[in-house]
Amino acid sequence: MQRPLWFALWCASLVLAIPTRAAEGRDPAYAPVTDDPKLPRVLLIGDSISINYTVAVREALAGVANVHRIPENGGPTTNGLAKLGRWLGKGRWDVIHFNWGLHDLKLAGARLHFVPLDAYERNLRKLVKRLKVTNAKLIWASTTPVPKGKLSPPRKPGDEEAFNRAAKKVMEENGVVINDLHALALTRLAEWQRPDNVHFTPEGSKELAAQVAAKIREALKSR
Repeated sequence: MQRPLWFALWCASLVLAIPTRAAEGRDPAYAPVTDDPKLPRVLLIGDSISINYTVAVREALAGVANVHRIPENGGPTTNGLAKLGRWLGKGRWDVIHFNWGLHDLKLAGARLHFVPLDAYERNLRKLVKRLKVTNAKLIWASTTPVPKGKLSPPRKPGDEEAFNRAAKKVMEENGVVINDLHALALTRLAEWQRPDNVHFTPEGSKELAAQVAAKIREALKSR
C-alpha cells in the first residue's frame, strides 16, 4: 500500500527528532570507552531504554568486558539499516546486544505504524544478516511494554507484543539469544516504569541492566 505524502513527511520529522545527546556529550552513556586489550568487546545497540541502562551495564561488567554503545538513539529499524555499518566500525566485537521496536511501533494518523509490522520483520532479517557477519555472539532484547495512558509520541499498549512475536521468529530462525526484557519489566511494571511513559525509573533501568549484564556474561562464557 502506497503511503500518502503527509505520512512520509511525518516519518522524516520523527527521525530528525530522535535525541542526539551523543553530540551534546551530556549523557554518561556516551562517555568514551578506552579498551583494555585483555578484555572482550561488547556493543549495545538500542533506543533510549538502552541509553538509560548503559552505565549500569558497564559498572556490572567492569573488569569483565569493554562495554561500548552506539553514539546515538538507535531509533527504528530504518535508522539501523541506514547506519549499522557505521556503528559497527572496523573493530572486533565479541558480543552485540541489540533491539529495535519502540520507534517502529509509533502511531500516526489512521493508526498506522511508523514501520509496519511486516516491514519491521523484513528489516530485522536484514539487520541480523549484517550482524552475523561480525561473528559476534548476538543477543536480542525484546521490546519493553507500552503502558496505558496518553503517550507522546502516541503508541498503542499491546502492539509491542505483536512486534516481539515477529522479532522472536526472526531470532529463533537465526539462532540469536533472546533477552526477554519485556517479561522482566512486567514483573514489577507499576514500580519500575514511569507513569504514562515508555521509560523507566532509575531503579527500573538498573533492574533491566542487571539482566542485560547477566546475559552478556553468559554469552562471553559460551564463546
